[in-house]
Order: sequence, then C-alpha cells, then structure tokens
Amino acid sequence: MLAMEAVRRLLALRHGRAEDLPVVLARAAPLLDANSAGVLLIDYGQLSLCPLHGSTDGDLGPQAVEATAAGRCFITATETHDDGHLWLPLLHGAERLGVLGLGFKEMPSAAVRHDLEVIAALVAELIASRRFYGDAVEHTRRRLPMQLAAEIIWNQLPPLTCAVDGTVVTAVLEPCYDVGGDAFDYAVNGDVLHVGLFDTVGHGISASALTTLTLNTYRNARRSGLSLADTCRSIDKWINAQYPGSFVTALLVELDTATGHYRRISAGHPAELLLRDGRLLPALRTPTALPLGLGHMLGRAPGITEQQLEPGDTLVLYTDGITEARDANGVLFGPDRLSDFMITALKGGLTAPEIMRRLVHTIVTYEDGELRDDATAAMLQWQH
Repeated sequence: MLAMEAVRRLLALRHGRAEDLPVVLARAAPLLDANSAGVLLIDYGQLSLCPLHGSTDGDLGPQAVEATAAGRCFITATETHDDGHLWLPLLHGAERLGVLGLGFKEMPSAAVRHDLEVIAALVAELIASRRFYGDAVEHTRRRLPMQLAAEIIWNQLPPLTCAVDGTVVTAVLEPCYDVGGDAFDYAVNGDVLHVGLFDTVGHGISASALTTLTLNTYRNARRSGLSLADTCRSIDKWINAQYPGSFVTALLVELDTATGHYRRISAGHPAELLLRDGRLLPALRTPTALPLGLGHMLGRAPGITEQQLEPGDTLVLYTDGITEARDANGVLFGPDRLSDFMITALKGGLTAPEIMRRLVHTIVTYEDGELRDDATAAMLQWQH
C-alpha cells in the first residue's frame, strides 16, 4: 500500500513540471523503503548522467557512463547496484533517458525490485510527457552551450530510438551542440517503417533552414500517402522552388516489418551497409537519383532499389561525415573501418542504441575531438 501511495504522488505530477520530480521522488522514497531517490539524465553527448534540474539530494551526483554502476545500467538498460544504490533504467519505449537511483541500507528482494521497475517506468513517462512544458530537461542534458542551428535541428527530430515488433531503428548526430546540416526521421505506420537520412549542403543557420524544409516536406509527403518515388519528387520540387541551386543528399527507405522487404532511393547519397551473420554483403546500387533539389535536371523517375532481408539483418545508413572523418595524418575513417566496427560491435552483443553511441564517440576520437563535418548514422535491425 505504501508503494501505491508513492505511485499516487508521482501521478500527481501529470499536472506539474519536470523540475518538480526530484522533490516528489525524495519525499516518496521512504514509501519505497529507500533512504534516497533521484533521477540522472543522459547528456546530449551521451558521456555522462546528470542530476535532473531541481535536484537537492547531494548524495546523487553526476555519473560517467563509462566505468560506473549507473553507467552500466544505462548501457545495458538493466538494473545494477553499488555502494547501497540500486540503479534502474529510465526507458521511454526503447529510448534511453537516463537512470533512476534509489538508496537502500539493504538491497531489496527480487520481487520488490520488480515493483520498482514499474516506478522507474512511471518516472520515465513523466519525464517524457513533461519535458516540453519547461526547460528543466534541456538544462540538465546540456553540458555546453547549444548553437542556434543545432537547436533548430534537435527540435525537429524524433526520439533517437524506436522499437516495434522486433524491428529497431536508432540514430546518432554529432557534433551534438553544433549540428546543422544532417538530420533523420522515421515513422512506423502499420507494417511499414519509413526512414529518411538527410545531408544538407552547407552548415549553420542556412543549412538548418533547408534541413527543416526537407524534414517537413518528407513528413508531409509521407502523411499524404505518397509513394516512395513521389515522396522523393515532392521534396525535390520544394527544395528547388525555395532554395534554387541548393541540394540535399538522402536515403529514403521503406521496410515492410512483416516480410522484411526493403525498398529505398539513394538521392546522391553513400550506400548503406548491409550486414548479415557477421559479414558485410555487397553494397546496394547508389545513387539511384540526383540529390534532392537537383532532380529536375535529370527528367526521369528516381530509381528504387529493392532487397529481401533475412531475420537478424542490420542496415547502417550514414552521412559522409562518418566515413570522411580524418585522423591527424589525414587518413579517412572510411567504409571499411565502419563495417569492421559494426561487425565487432554486433558480435559483442551490444544493443543497437549502445552501438550507435559508441560509433559516434569512435568517430569523434578518430578526429581528435574536432569534427570537420556533421556525422550522422542510423541503424535498422529487422527480426521477424
């Protein structure tokens, strides 16, 4: 009954703010037989877990993702514990928001921990639903000032991860505080997963404005029920009309999640990786259309490539900022290193979001912390 009272107090936050959550949690902790409770959210760089803005519990400070129990909880999306703290993942669907930390004199039983997972799920839902009614979540997640171009892009994007009936799509963007020309979008409608990965010419505000038009034209075409080819034509038409001479390279994808039938248009974009049973399959034909905004110059329909996937197949879509990253000697990261990284990570049994997190940090490290271009990647895994 005490745990139910904790639930009631948390549910009252449906009419509150995200920044009120730390206080409510702290007061509800004794009802859970805990001596402390707090929320840590993942920062934009996915390097550290930070106390939610409004926290007053000095016992729960920032935690590095690497080499901490809280970080292991985030990485694996499973409970961990250390030094009297039980850490539970905060998951909104498949999206990793952070971790819930509960302090105990003695670790609770497995049955009690199962009930606490419900509390963690409720906390995650409250954070996700209240985050847009104030800036507490944004204040928490930002470790550096965010440039305006990046602000525009991040406000356009869906959650980084989505999982439906065994199909997972997850993405990363870097530099997270200064991205301007790269973006992605997805939607699951019935049995069809739609994914778009875009790389806009230029950088900064002008690039983010073009990217905003591209994303919303893509959504409008998709929601209007246009075919894949007509979606490509629609985006191309609007870019040419509003930004003549500019262009966006893109992969426009449709995956039938029931059958594994994969269709895509490569509009001047690098080919995705297709991985199966620990090996790289031959690349699909690319490009099959001119970059978006230049299609009118060709005068023919965009080509659609089709591929039948097998259960367990992984697709990696990426912008050239990934493969064209350079080390101190000017050596490109290249598609071979990318495929080797993916094959090794998949064999290691890492989750899709964790693989993408590690990939983008590998790219940043390869360029010694200073990316020369936006680097974006999206990973699709199909199981049926």
